[in-house]
Amino acid sequence: MADFSRPGSLYGAVDLGARKQALEAQTRREAAGPQAASSASIVDVTEETFTTDVIDRSMTVPVVLDLWSPRAPGSAQLSPVLEKVVGSLGGRIVLAKVNVDASPQIAQALRVQAVPTVLAIFQGQAVTGFQQVLPEQEVRRWLDELMGAVEQFYQANPDARPPAAGEGPAPEAPPVDPDLAAAEQAIDQGDLDAAEAAYERLLARAPADEDAKMGLAGVRLIKRTADADPADVQRRLADPADLDAHLLAADLEMLSGSVDEAFARVVAVVKRTSGDDRDKARRHLLGLFETLPADDPSLAKARRALASALF
Repeated sequence: MADFSRPGSLYGAVDLGARKQALEAQTRREAAGPQAASSASIVDVTEETFTTDVIDRSMTVPVVLDLWSPRAPGSAQLSPVLEKVVGSLGGRIVLAKVNVDASPQIAQALRVQAVPTVLAIFQGQAVTGFQQVLPEQEVRRWLDELMGAVEQFYQANPDARPPAAGEGPAPEAPPVDPDLAAAEQAIDQGDLDAAEAAYERLLARAPADEDAKMGLAGVRLIKRTADADPADVQRRLADPADLDAHLLAADLEMLSGSVDEAFARVVAVVKRTSGDDRDKARRHLLGLFETLPADDPSLAKARRALASALF
């Protein structure tokens, strides 16, 4: 698994215009239409084109910055490898090449201490990088791990995923759906299994139905905590390795209305775990996200925290 914290010599070096600027740039680009967004996957970047070619484009596709110099032997070795590997990915990643001799302000803003330096930019932020000449196999592995982390980000932030070419808006669910009514009736009667089945039937037909997503997530949350002993859960929390206890504690916090505390607890688990445990915690948090409406302010904060933990 890649270490998606920033390299020590680059940590905190630059916010690349900040998230707000990047989102505004995305809006400008979308307004210009799809033709304005399409271009080659390998571009030469200058100080004048940095915002457009790096910040703007990073909102929909990872941008790999190759900070090179004609005076650096390592650049002559690494740059062709980056061009070959990125060129084979069919536009899934953009390679932005910066000659630090010709564009010293970019190098200064990024606090580049040596060349070659490679940074990956996504959603307007530097998320990972390295400062050495790597063989082709290692570069491919690094990019694979980057794309895996990007996919996890989109799973946590589905609204941020750019639409596929020719993809239209998701169909709306009918204004009144019999399965939604059946689910609500089952909840009134205390039959959680019947409510869960009704929500699942509705979502099989209308995957974008927010009411059904919230309802199903809420029913499953109640079912998970039905037999929980809060005192026992509190005792088990003394063991940081007891993953199930920490996830169950988050469920109980959600039910009590401590939404931010629940989200923070699971994000902390994601940060300190790896492998299957980390993925289990991530998926659990995504399930908790679905218990709230999409515009709930706690979601935006938690999604940012999860993205930070993943990268």
